[in-house]
Formats: sequence, structure tokens, C-alpha cells
Amino acid sequence: MQHSHKHKLHIVALDIPYPLDYGAPIDMYNRIRYLSEAGVDIYLHCFQYNGRQEATELNKWCKEVWYYPRKVGWKGLSPFIPYMIYSRRDKLLLKRLREIDAPILFEGVHCSLYMSDPALKNRVKIIRNHNIEHDYIRQLGNKEKNPIKKLYYYFESLLLKRYEHRLNDIQAFLPISTSDYDYFKHLYPTAKFSLTPPFHSYRKVMSHTGMGSYCLFHGNLHHPENREAVFYLLDEVFSKINTPLIIAGRNPGDDMIDACAHLPHCTLIANPDTEAMEQLIQDAQLQLMYTFQPTGMKTKLLIGMFYGRFILANEQMVRSTGLDHACIMTHGADEIRQKIEEYMPVPFMQKDIDYRVTALKERYDNATNAARIITFLPQ
Repeated sequence: MQHSHKHKLHIVALDIPYPLDYGAPIDMYNRIRYLSEAGVDIYLHCFQYNGRQEATELNKWCKEVWYYPRKVGWKGLSPFIPYMIYSRRDKLLLKRLREIDAPILFEGVHCSLYMSDPALKNRVKIIRNHNIEHDYIRQLGNKEKNPIKKLYYYFESLLLKRYEHRLNDIQAFLPISTSDYDYFKHLYPTAKFSLTPPFHSYRKVMSHTGMGSYCLFHGNLHHPENREAVFYLLDEVFSKINTPLIIAGRNPGDDMIDACAHLPHCTLIANPDTEAMEQLIQDAQLQLMYTFQPTGMKTKLLIGMFYGRFILANEQMVRSTGLDHACIMTHGADEIRQKIEEYMPVPFMQKDIDYRVTALKERYDNATNAARIITFLPQ
């Protein structure tokens, strides 16, 4: 009996895509899983840093998994190549990419250092754009108080912008949002493109009908973007109303813990595991989805859509996601307070769940999005 020709694919991951404790691993892990379920043999290369451990869970979906230490600190610096890219270089990675003849999917420009290697000239090379990185870094720089770090962000952003204009060896782009799609499509009009929203862990909408008793903000609480949102909500909204608020997520700072302790109706839950977080989302009445940085696609918006009841969001959170009509949109603190008062006593109905199922099906179906990526692989 003849075996059908299987697709093979290298995936170079910017971080270890497990555990699923922030946006990038959730997206990468589920992409690996759905491509594998669709019959692709995956050779996974992961950069290891920040204390993340090798993950046997990845062996379920991959033919091979390799780990490479990221060259952090001064070893990652170059005057010409952005730190996020130069710190992810490894001779052994290049050797393996050359040895195993398969297309290559780079997770982010982060991992694309070897895209122009002459030995890989005839390979199909695909890039997953997690962001317009130069823009993202520039915005982090704008918020940074430390002058040395500010300068670092400024140079990194300049180097990234130049680098993003030199991706001519990439045949296909998988941008995460419509704004990112437009940006790269303008730069590379002849390349192939597929709008690829974040992959996620959900097979179906798990929201509960009825009512919850609190508002919830969740996310990586160490990240500047989420810190800014939390302090805004505490100072401008919850200091003026008595609705219970739970803030849950990774590594909150002491200043955040203090600020919550000063409000009797505010509870802070540090580092809940996935199950506890999903439970918190399901039990909440309102999820507060706020950001002042309209870049990329926020994975927590999807988690909220699949697990939670009402979502209060601002325009920056839902920009170019196609999900704004499934959220309660607000502008400014007064309106947030008003909508909280308005929706706390409103039961979440089956028709709200049905509406959400339809909204998500259009653009956020993992299997459909995996099938699109496979069309870029040579037959």
C-alpha cells in the first residue's frame, strides 16, 4: 500500500510554547497541535530563557523537539541586528535547518535570522507576524521612564523597522491582525498572505448563562501594558464605585498588591493556574478588557470570548479583531462606570452565547486556519 506524501515543516519558536501561560505560547502551541492533527510532521526548534523548562508535552505533536539557549544580555547585542533577533542565533539550529529538507515557519521576525542563508535558498519560508515589532517596541519605549532603557527601545525600534523592510526571502506571511496584514502587504505585494488570528485552546464556547457577582481583569500583571490598565481602572473607576473587582494574573508588583489592598472591594489573585483562571472567567459577570497599546492581538480577548459572560472593552483592545460587535464598547472612565452599573444586574442569555459562537466561527476556527497554512507548503 502506498503512503500518501506527508508534509514536513520546521517551526522555529521564539520561546518554549509550553506551559500555556501567556499569549505567544498559547498561539504557537495550538498552531503546532492543529498542524500535527492535520498530518504535518513537525520539527520544532525552541529558544529557552527566562527559566522556562523543556516540555515533554510538545513531543506529542512533534517528530523532533530541540532546545537552544537564548543569548541574553550583552551576548545578544549587535549594532546592526535587533536584539530580539540576534539573541536567537545558534549554529546548531542552522545546521539542523540545512540537514532536514523541509519548509520553515519562523515564529515572529524574532527567529528569522537565518532566512537568507544560501543553503536554504530553495526552501519555502513562512513568517508568523505576531506584531509589527518596531511599532510595539517604540510604544514600550514611549512609556519607559528609565533613560537607558528608553534609549535601548529607541535603537531596537529603528533596527527592527529596517529589518522588517528586508524580509524579501520570505514567501508567505501569516499576520495576526488586519492592521499587521495591511502593513506587510504594502511592503511585500508579491508574497503570499493569510490573515491568521491567534490559535487558541478552545473547541467550543464554554460561557455560562445567568449572572456573576464581580468584575474581572486578567492578564500578565508584570507587563507594562497591563500594569497601566490596572492602575487606570483602580484609580479612575473602582475608587468611585463599590462593585467587587478581581484582578488575576502573573507576577503582580508590590505597588499593585498595595493599591488593591487599599480598596476593600478589590481582590488580587497572583499566578492562578489555568484551571483556576478559567473558573474565574466563567464565574465573572463582566470582564474588563482594556489596553492603551493597540498592537497585535490580545489572546485574553479570545479566552474571554470562549469562557466568559459580558466583555467591556475599549477600541484599542478590539481594533482589527472583528469582535467589537460582540463586546460592550466604552470610551473613558465615566462610561466604564456607567456600563458596569448597567450590566451587573443583567443575566447573560443563550442568545448571547449563540451570537458569540457565530462571531468566533468567522475568523477564529483553528482547523480552518491550519488548513490555510498547509496550502503554502509545497505538494
